[in-house]
Amino acid sequence: MSHLSERPERPVVGVSMPHESANLHVTGAALYTDDLVHRTKDVLHAYPVQVMKAHGRITALRTGPALAVPGVVRVLTGADVPGVNDAGMKHDEPLFPDEVMFHGHAVAWVLGETLEAARLGAAAVEVELEELPSVITLQDAIAADSFHGARPMMVTGDVDAGFGDSAHVFTGEFHFSDQEHFYLETHAALALVDESGQVFVQSSTQHPSETQEIVAHVLGLHSHEVTVQCLRMGGGFGGKEMQPHGFAAVAALGATLTGRPVRLRLNRTQDLTMSGKRHGFHATWKIGFDAEGRIQALDATLTADGGWSLDLSEPVVARALCHIDNTYWIPHARVVGRIARTNKVSNTAFRGFGGPQGMLVIEDILGRCAPLLGLDPMELRERNFYRQGQGQTTPYGQPVTHPERISILWNQVRDDAGIADRRRDIAAFNAAHPHTKRALAVTGIKFGISFNLTAFNQGGALVLIYKDGSVLINHGGTEMGQGLHTKMLQVAATTLGIPLHKVRLAPTRTDKVPNTSATAASSGADLNGAAVKNACEQLLGRLLQVAGTQLGANASDVRIVEGVARVLGSDKEVAWDDLVRTAYFQRVQLSAAGFYRTEGLHWDVKSFKGSPFKYFSYGVAATEVEVDGFTGAYRIRRVDIVHDVGDSLSPMIDIGQVEGGFVQGAGWLTLEDLRWDTGDGPNRGRLLTQAASTYKLPSFSEMPEEFNVRLMENATEEGAVYGSKAVGEPPLMLAFSVREALRQAAAAFGPAGVSVELASPATPEAVYWAVEAARGSGTRGDDRARGDSGIPTDTSTLSNA
Repeated sequence: MSHLSERPERPVVGVSMPHESANLHVTGAALYTDDLVHRTKDVLHAYPVQVMKAHGRITALRTGPALAVPGVVRVLTGADVPGVNDAGMKHDEPLFPDEVMFHGHAVAWVLGETLEAARLGAAAVEVELEELPSVITLQDAIAADSFHGARPMMVTGDVDAGFGDSAHVFTGEFHFSDQEHFYLETHAALALVDESGQVFVQSSTQHPSETQEIVAHVLGLHSHEVTVQCLRMGGGFGGKEMQPHGFAAVAALGATLTGRPVRLRLNRTQDLTMSGKRHGFHATWKIGFDAEGRIQALDATLTADGGWSLDLSEPVVARALCHIDNTYWIPHARVVGRIARTNKVSNTAFRGFGGPQGMLVIEDILGRCAPLLGLDPMELRERNFYRQGQGQTTPYGQPVTHPERISILWNQVRDDAGIADRRRDIAAFNAAHPHTKRALAVTGIKFGISFNLTAFNQGGALVLIYKDGSVLINHGGTEMGQGLHTKMLQVAATTLGIPLHKVRLAPTRTDKVPNTSATAASSGADLNGAAVKNACEQLLGRLLQVAGTQLGANASDVRIVEGVARVLGSDKEVAWDDLVRTAYFQRVQLSAAGFYRTEGLHWDVKSFKGSPFKYFSYGVAATEVEVDGFTGAYRIRRVDIVHDVGDSLSPMIDIGQVEGGFVQGAGWLTLEDLRWDTGDGPNRGRLLTQAASTYKLPSFSEMPEEFNVRLMENATEEGAVYGSKAVGEPPLMLAFSVREALRQAAAAFGPAGVSVELASPATPEAVYWAVEAARGSGTRGDDRARGDSGIPTDTSTLSNA
């Protein structure tokens, strides 16, 4: 076992414990960015001037009326920017635009003594606009050839030969929806400038270093003149990876120009209408199977709705292509990706980062094709799993490590959930209930862990030991409720061999650990944990030398366990606090900077080949649903999950992440239905689902009635920190089992072998139309199809070619 994976005697990692801030969260004592306003004097409040048109060129911007509003201090416009007027890394997102690109685009910001004064001032700003044609829907963008960014192509094998060898060939089309992050804490920033001109920004950001970089280039400063701190976030899910930068820059610009602290916090409606979401996708595909139902070839085009600017759309599409295989070996494949440009908010990272979209395509294909092949969906999936010892690689050329875990997890869920007996019970129930049907579906996941861009796979840490033996750790990761800080405390305590209460964690900030990557791609614990471990090992090495001298032994024979240094095979010992004090008086350095870079990664973006992932995370879920044939309403009766997190760093945290990820995925696939005004009236391009009253989120009523989650045992991941695996994103895709169960339940209303196409999100309305289509199917393999509304259309086809 590698040094990075090996665990010492009596480790603190692997112990179930609550989130380090759990008590603060539940008592309301936890401080978030906007709470800091009340601890800051003379704060000004920023409010956006939004233009409620989808597209247009600004011909006049009059700020004078706003300045006449009592309490308004200043109006920020593009003319005030001393550096670069851009909030993005692609330089295609003007902070103060002269062209409105989506409904609700902010073109100026008003600073007021109170939030109400700023709001009234923003309402008084006069904007004249020359309206321009707008593209709202993904389908319209495709028809108009409205695209931007890269168009990657992933090719493996000989696709034409693969189809030539196929006994069955099907073609189809699939449109599925975007998703709103709906973190509880909206975007927020608080900026101030000290007497030396140093800019300090408190930001609710997943990527403090990039927030620092954007703030610096907007202000025309160097990065060392800007410090960004993230105390914690009230949720992020990827929505705070790129999107916070512009808001932090506005606050910093205001503070620089006025000399006073500036607070910017979006209300819920502003956050929904101004910030990007998960990319909705459109897919066209052709797939070939042999006579036994094994995939021979796949030809697909995936189109993402990027919105008005690129943001992270290019890597999102790349990851979608890299995950279209999911758990299945596809010997011949050609998959093209492209990004549609629409007059909507710029879509961005969201938990899974394109992986869910790619995986959903293949799962939808198999769910639709299984009946046409005369196979049970579970059997079709199982026949196509990656297998150990077959020399199989992904379509982009990476060998699949531990593919046997797919089958192991599959069989564990089959046994744990009693699949065979329950399916017999479901068949009996369905036979006795003509207007209510149940179904049970099982799906698996294979998700690659690491950033596709190799340079991002690095992490840093700074660990300080004080004379009294207490330890303070700083690392580059941010805490958004996922328990990263809890794991880092456990890693530090384990490496140093001391009790957890000896270790404290400082807020994430750019003047302690520089040039950090975003807390994203499920890599937070891998990168920062290894960096923390590295820093602690440097300190441990120094302290063991001191202990060896004190105890009259070689340093290599000393172990520190539970805060006591002991010589192997001897009763000689020295307490941690005494050891640290002795080290101080011997002038031994008690601080260390740690670093980690993920080894073994390589990626050629042009050929779309390489090994971009350190390892794959696996999981399997079984979901049973019940559907009402009159309304399409449904309930999730039971969920059984076994998930692979390697050797868990913190089991309670990881199980919580599996549960939360699954529910969020179920929301995306079944409930969360973003709607935009696509008419030609004055509100064209307006987001219609602007609040929780119109945008349905999963709640207690959508939780499974029985929810069983367990972690895979004996799953050490070689070459990862203490043998653990990432857990943030992969569980979201376990929710595919919910959608597939709904498909099978809808099919149960029709004749045996009917192929059901189901919209995504599979809302009760969409399920109702799927039920109606199944009832109307007189023959097996009915090829009528539905678009994203679930209503039969002529634009989506599933045919046996």
